[in-house]
Amino acid sequence: MAEHPAYPVGLRLTGRRVIVLGGGQVAQRRLPALIAAGADIVLVSPEATPSVEAMADAGEITWERRPYQDGDLADAWYALIATSDHDANARASAEAERHRVWCVRSDDADQATAWTPATGHSEGVTVAVLTTSARGRDPRHTAAIRDAVVEGLRDGTLVAPHHRTRTPGVALVGGGPGDPDLITVRGRRLLAEADVVIADRLGPRDLLAELPPHVEVIDAAKIPYGRYMAQEAINHALIEHAKQGKSVVRLKGGDPFVFGRGMEEVQALAEAGIPCTVVPGISSSISVPGAAGIPVTHRGVAHEFTVVSGHVAPDDERSLVDWPSLAKLTGTLVILMGVDKIGKIAETLVAHGRSPDTPVALVQEGTTAAQRRVDATLATVAETVRAQDVKPPAVIVIGAVVAVGPSASE
Repeated sequence: MAEHPAYPVGLRLTGRRVIVLGGGQVAQRRLPALIAAGADIVLVSPEATPSVEAMADAGEITWERRPYQDGDLADAWYALIATSDHDANARASAEAERHRVWCVRSDDADQATAWTPATGHSEGVTVAVLTTSARGRDPRHTAAIRDAVVEGLRDGTLVAPHHRTRTPGVALVGGGPGDPDLITVRGRRLLAEADVVIADRLGPRDLLAELPPHVEVIDAAKIPYGRYMAQEAINHALIEHAKQGKSVVRLKGGDPFVFGRGMEEVQALAEAGIPCTVVPGISSSISVPGAAGIPVTHRGVAHEFTVVSGHVAPDDERSLVDWPSLAKLTGTLVILMGVDKIGKIAETLVAHGRSPDTPVALVQEGTTAAQRRVDATLATVAETVRAQDVKPPAVIVIGAVVAVGPSASE
């Protein structure tokens, strides 16, 4: 007899009785989805894993602490048979057949009346993958297909061409430190849905090349200022494009709210009545040191780290940083936008008590193919920056953690 493929269907189990036989690892994996589906779940098993027991304690399932008995499946709509007793599984499967209850068997898929697909979820879409027959079923292959589809939906690389989702308004997306793989899944999906992308110089530039031809990409540094100052010009561009009904992504380097003027843009959009979604990003203040082998904290070395903007020198009247207090801290100091001011910063820290031998690392173009690390001390960093021609963007790390991992020369 020719073997027929399984017929795929979605079960609506809300409030309907589901019997689960066995409280082991199979039940532990399958129960969360059944709970999420709103099923009335009865677990029949003498024992259960701690995680399954916690579900019972929380009232998410009803647990009858005993072995399977004939009649347990009489009122069920669906059954998961997963005990370690093959004979009990066979008897339960036969009962399910008599009562016309769809059942899954973990020990013998060929004797089951239903198979559990490999499932995944993305933005309201459930992906379920089934192999076409019981023969040659490879759960790893099925799961790999599931993962590929879900990942494509999440990062926007798999979108139906005539049904592309559009998010009205503006999405303020943190693009991470530079490596295109370090943008969040949500940020990448919103990029794929955009009509207009207004990008910073320090955003993940490689992602822009992947955008469809119809997407208008605007370099924020080249927006004509006219009667506007630079930030006001960017705000104006965001508002005008959004008012045209376009889906706009403001792509920023790192995290929008870490020295990124993100809140200024959120406030401007709110005043204009434009909806705005904020997507946090991986901040270069932590990720770039990490990529260079430097932990910003380490047991027994540093219990704190402080992130400071170095774009204003310590002796500048516009500075809002309490540099004398920072010099007294024993933890890690991370400085962004401070390459051209590092000499004055180092001098100030030493003058207020930080040892001139304190290790310093400068990580230029962190997480990108051009990443380079240059090591120095507070006493030598100014000359080292000049001698090594360190250029922005670079993250500066000051403290004992610099010496914890491999040095730049290793």
